[in-house]
Amino acid sequence: MVNALIDKAKKTTDKLLIMSKENKIFSGKTLAILTGGGDTPAINSSIESIRNRASMLGFKVYGIRKGWKGLLGEGDVVDLSEVPYEGWYGGTALGSSRTNPFPSKKNPESRVPQVLRNLERYKIDVLVTIGGDDTNGAAKRLYETEGIPVIGFPKTIDNDLRTKTIHHYNGKDIEAVMCPGFPSGAKAVAEFTGRLRTTAESHNRIFVMEVMGRDAGWLTGSAIFGGSDIALIPEIEMTKARKEHFFEVIEKAYKDSPTKSLIIPVSEGVRWYDEEKQKVDVVYASAEVDEYGHPRFGGISGKIASEISRKLGIDARAQISGYFPRSGTCRKYDRKLTLTLADKIVDLLLREDYGKMPVMSSVVPYIELEEFNTKAIDMGNVGNQPLQMDYYNEENFSFTEAYHDFLTMVVRRLRFKEFLPEMKKVYPKG
Repeated sequence: MVNALIDKAKKTTDKLLIMSKENKIFSGKTLAILTGGGDTPAINSSIESIRNRASMLGFKVYGIRKGWKGLLGEGDVVDLSEVPYEGWYGGTALGSSRTNPFPSKKNPESRVPQVLRNLERYKIDVLVTIGGDDTNGAAKRLYETEGIPVIGFPKTIDNDLRTKTIHHYNGKDIEAVMCPGFPSGAKAVAEFTGRLRTTAESHNRIFVMEVMGRDAGWLTGSAIFGGSDIALIPEIEMTKARKEHFFEVIEKAYKDSPTKSLIIPVSEGVRWYDEEKQKVDVVYASAEVDEYGHPRFGGISGKIASEISRKLGIDARAQISGYFPRSGTCRKYDRKLTLTLADKIVDLLLREDYGKMPVMSSVVPYIELEEFNTKAIDMGNVGNQPLQMDYYNEENFSFTEAYHDFLTMVVRRLRFKEFLPEMKKVYPKG
């Protein structure tokens, strides 16, 4: 009798489990996630957040390795549905690449047929692409030309992806950007700047610190929370006349500094007047371009430091922050930002509203990172958003109070100890 009741209860439980699975809205459907372009500390958090919400809706969730490259050839696909995933760990466990499935100068062959073939072979119903303008731009083209259901997810530490996020400041609405990866990168740049201060002070030195930022100075600006004042951004061309004024500003700032030291962050994409070529241009680390036509920048800090030393007679050195802002743990703000935008993914999936990307409506503090502060924008409108001039003072090469307010939303200003001992000078006797 007891065994019969146990068997009946088990059958009832099994039936309920089957029913619950069948009742999930997207049961039997597959959603795949890929990550393209440069890594950030927030990508794994994005993957985990999207995976968890898609699974709750009934999707089987796949991961595509190495961006669009994982949909070429025989494909490189893994099952993420029931895999423990660490979202706080930086970077992307799926790997990344700058592969472009559409024809380019570097690769004139269209590999779209390979992508379509693998989407069919692996029975992928919805594709979520985590990336910047290049990765999501390719996804949008697939949606428009082939009808592939895609949803974009923003990603860049440069924070130059046009998310149409509004910063409400002193009664003015400024079009800003709030992109996963930037909050963690900004915190890292502030910390990196703060650590340089003791070395700069010890040698009465100027450090010209190079920061990632091909076309925009959003990330470079975060150095102000590490103790920098003067900065150069790609949005302002450093012409011959502007360079002369820049040196004057530096000379005065150095003279007024109680420690006789300065840290000057400069974006890697700063356009600098070359006296030999007699033109304004960027500094290239390599002439080779990727499949989206982007060359690799690098070395502007060394050029500027050399000219400061030569023209002003002040010891100046170059320091490249390099991949440091991209690396390491996902920070708290980024973690909640990815969770919030993944909530909006649920809304897009339920309404089958494809060709869209979830973004924040407004720049908000941590506690206000909630789905009601999000919106979806057309992926076709995604492009690069330069730093607004509301945030930068071109006359003294500094960031404004408006940018301070913007940055305060995502990064706490670092607190530094001041060490300026009053040491009495000793003179020889006799």
